[in-house]
Amino acid sequence: MSQGVRKPAAVLPQENGYDEVTILWISEGMSCDGDSVSMTASAQPAIEDVVLGLVPGLPKVNLHNKVLSPTAGGEEFLAPYRKAARGEMTEPFILVIEGSIPNENINGDGYWTSFGNDEKTGEPLTVNWWIDQLAPKAWAVVAAGTCATYGGIHAMAGNPTGCMGLADYLGWDYRSQGGLPIVNVPGCPIQPENFMETLTWVLYHAAGSAPPPPLDQMLRPQWLFGKTVHEGCDRAAYYEQADFAKDYNSPKCQVKIGCWGPVINCNVPKRGWMGGVG
Repeated sequence: MSQGVRKPAAVLPQENGYDEVTILWISEGMSCDGDSVSMTASAQPAIEDVVLGLVPGLPKVNLHNKVLSPTAGGEEFLAPYRKAARGEMTEPFILVIEGSIPNENINGDGYWTSFGNDEKTGEPLTVNWWIDQLAPKAWAVVAAGTCATYGGIHAMAGNPTGCMGLADYLGWDYRSQGGLPIVNVPGCPIQPENFMETLTWVLYHAAGSAPPPPLDQMLRPQWLFGKTVHEGCDRAAYYEQADFAKDYNSPKCQVKIGCWGPVINCNVPKRGWMGGVG
């Protein structure tokens, strides 16, 4: 179901790349903010290193994320978002969406989720309104977490919000001002390094020092989601020997008791969660 503006009017010339990039992170989709929290655990690279300019070759990064914001919130926090919506942002910006996108066409007399208020009327501005304003102007759009990428729990049958992933909302043929499709980084929540690696690649591309990140048919980074859980599993040898676990306490292959490893593309069992652990 596509509701927003699918394609920008033109693609900004990149030439030699940009020296400064702003990241506008909206986590007011239907979510728990868990992806923002998880992202802060990344060490390779750390979000602090990216923002402080400690990663060689990256442009200067201005990050606006409510979990990490030094502002007191309110209009001070909303200022860069309003500026970008008006088309007054001088540097290119990356729009990060966290949380699934509700269908505001079926909200009755209210709204499902909002982000700030209209300056003239005082009425809440829906997340959909912000996406409609910002996505056509964004140099790149990144969906953080399973809710933003594919709808997550809120998109299950019977949910009254009609939630969907960002690509379903903007259209799978969407292209940003930088000529990029939506970059999907699924995970509930995101694996910290998976997201930061992807964001860093997009930033290197913005700087003109890297090609566009390679994505698969689901718009996921190929180098992260190109292999199944099974291919990186330490228990795969038991599978080859048809030696299967009969309960969850067994160290053997658990495919017979419900593991979907042979068909799920995820690198977490191989990479671990934080510092290679978990």
